[in-house]
Amino acid sequence: MDMDNVIVKIQRLSPLANIPHYQHFGDSGADICSIINCSLKPFERKAIPTGLKIEIPKGYEIQVRSRSGLALNEGIFVLNSPGTVDSGFRGEIQIILMNLSEKNFEITIGQRIAQLVLKPVYFAHFEESDDLSESPRGTQGFGSTG
Repeated sequence: MDMDNVIVKIQRLSPLANIPHYQHFGDSGADICSIINCSLKPFERKAIPTGLKIEIPKGYEIQVRSRSGLALNEGIFVLNSPGTVDSGFRGEIQIILMNLSEKNFEITIGQRIAQLVLKPVYFAHFEESDDLSESPRGTQGFGSTG
């Protein structure tokens, strides 16, 4: 299978920063790491620095997602998952983590704390209308499918 490559420029702000990398060929998420040691108390949230700035090509975004092992085994997840890094952002990438467990979680320098997924962005033209077409679902919302 041929995979397209998109160049995403990375700038290290710290010698402790690791360039995101894929664990296996074909993975959609590249692991990103912490550059600090810290403790995340039960039900606490923190922005964890990565020591990286990124330049994403126009027409793409980076989605920040939880690592499944941390979520299942430790109760640690990306709070605004998926978080979005827009192509125009040039600040340091920080990962907003939350601890949903009842015990402290220790984050260490170099620890893989989240995944970055490159996704195309489609721009919508929002057009005001006096009426919308009918659909089978209609106005049924929260929990409407059972």
